[in-house]
Amino acid sequence: MEFIGYIFAIIIGIILGLIGGGGSILTVPVFVYLFHLDAITATALSLFVVGVSSSIGSINYSIKRLIDYKTAFIFGIPSIFGVLFSRSLVIPNLPNIIINDFGITITKHTFLLIIFAVLMLISAYKMIKKTDRKYLKNTIEPNFTLLVSQGLMVGILTGLIGFGGGFLIVPALVLLQGKKMKEAVATSLFIISLNSLIGFLIAQNTTKIDWDFLLGFTSLSILGIFIGILISKRINSNQLKPIFGWFILMIGLITVLKELFL
Repeated sequence: MEFIGYIFAIIIGIILGLIGGGGSILTVPVFVYLFHLDAITATALSLFVVGVSSSIGSINYSIKRLIDYKTAFIFGIPSIFGVLFSRSLVIPNLPNIIINDFGITITKHTFLLIIFAVLMLISAYKMIKKTDRKYLKNTIEPNFTLLVSQGLMVGILTGLIGFGGGFLIVPALVLLQGKKMKEAVATSLFIISLNSLIGFLIAQNTTKIDWDFLLGFTSLSILGIFIGILISKRINSNQLKPIFGWFILMIGLITVLKELFL
């Protein structure tokens, strides 16, 4: 199972390299079901993998001058506070048993995985659905209230379950500020890299980190990113996005079934 887990590390990177996102949402299920880590440890390690992977993507987009740093910090600073809130206050104070009524027992481990699975299903839907967004003018003044509230929400979720949240950030930047898709994706990756790495720095204080394992897994994901970038030059990544969406949908459904009924 661990060998399959390392194969998935490369697959995660390939997805990121091909379509610029979506792959990292598989990290937590891989850590939990193939490497048998508990949910708290899995989300902490996922923050590192997501943070490093997003940083690599950010460097590429920074060279192309596609990152809007002003918007990134307007959105990103509240996100950082959200991450701090989740990792410093929410995670440490979650009871081991969340629900224990009517013959139903939901532990902290199960609770976090169910939240993650729901977000996987939403992410899969976004990848499968064909959208035709009407862009606002890029000169539109940023809606600070909505950007700050969205940033805070994304930060809380990032800290809680260790995912990047690009499928929430990108639409927010497109619809609230009129960013073109490439600029929105680039700015989103920069925000995700900040959130995830800060979240990991907090998480490592209360989580035992196997650095040999984590660096090995992350290195394979980075290798996958470069493979994905090479493949993307020959294949239309937009055609592959729904395929990966269906794959993530399947993993999300399996997670829900396993945690609630198996």
